[in-house]
Amino acid sequence: MRRPTLEAVAARAGVSRATASRVVNGQTTVAPHIRDAVQRAIDELGYVPNSAARSLVTQRTDSVALVVSEPGTRVFSEDPLFSTAIRSASMELEAINKQVVLMLASSPKSHARVERYISGGHVDGVMLLSMHGADPLPSALSRLRVPVVSYGRPAVPVDIPFVDNDNVGGAEAGVRHLVEAGRRRIATIAGPQDMIAGQDRLTGYRNILRDSDRRSIVAVGDFTRESGAVAMRQLLGDDPGLDAVFVANDLMAVGALQSLRQAGRRVPDDVAVVGFDDIEAAKYTEPPLTTLRHPVTEQAAAMVRLLLNLFEGGPTDPIILPTELVVRESA
Repeated sequence: MRRPTLEAVAARAGVSRATASRVVNGQTTVAPHIRDAVQRAIDELGYVPNSAARSLVTQRTDSVALVVSEPGTRVFSEDPLFSTAIRSASMELEAINKQVVLMLASSPKSHARVERYISGGHVDGVMLLSMHGADPLPSALSRLRVPVVSYGRPAVPVDIPFVDNDNVGGAEAGVRHLVEAGRRRIATIAGPQDMIAGQDRLTGYRNILRDSDRRSIVAVGDFTRESGAVAMRQLLGDDPGLDAVFVANDLMAVGALQSLRQAGRRVPDDVAVVGFDDIEAAKYTEPPLTTLRHPVTEQAAAMVRLLLNLFEGGPTDPIILPTELVVRESA
């Protein structure tokens, strides 16, 4: 069977080819009854627009790049942040007939590849996820004059709209919960210090300890479960008398719980534990994990809406979403 043409759609709808083209390309200068007639003809004939020809007319690709500054081993790992953010962004874009082009950028070579692809006009905009301090992409992409938004506040001084959650306030709430429970020697397993989330959550921890006349006890992980286990062993070696730990994400908290169990420490009797993110696994740790809910799905959806505002000239002020303390048995 021959592929239906735009001319056939126009003939079936009783309109000119130019009018049918305007409907297909989403222009609003067509009367509603004519638009309905063209849409019926499209449905009846099974017409599918030629994407290359359509792009020439509209100057749009209907594709958006989601650039993740991590290697594949991290993105496709047990950390649900990546899969949740990718799924949420994809669903938001799919609802308006746009698609996501997932690109990983964790090396100079991949940075150059991403920059070439985007400068080639293959996407209408870019969403950045999991940026690190030395990441050159935010500055490079802003010079290309392509619409760019960020999941999280950029770690470099660049004028890019962003959506974040209240990392400082969330950490403060978690550590305040430990202070109010009477814990005296409160340690933290901080996240990577080249990432804004890692920096801000450490800041929140230090704010509360400073105000409550307690000293900081810090180990640093990389947001993986193994790093949490290693950091917890380090903390126990440095201060065997610690009675609480605030962990900058739930995956590291899972590792910390494992190390505490292996060291014979009871949770929460000997050491209380608070995490951050409220991943699904937090409900099923032993004991269930007290944590801060990080609204990943809502944050990714808000990032898409912010990018659409950029397309349409709408407001692009930073968006900060609240976190919520979820109290379970670990603290």
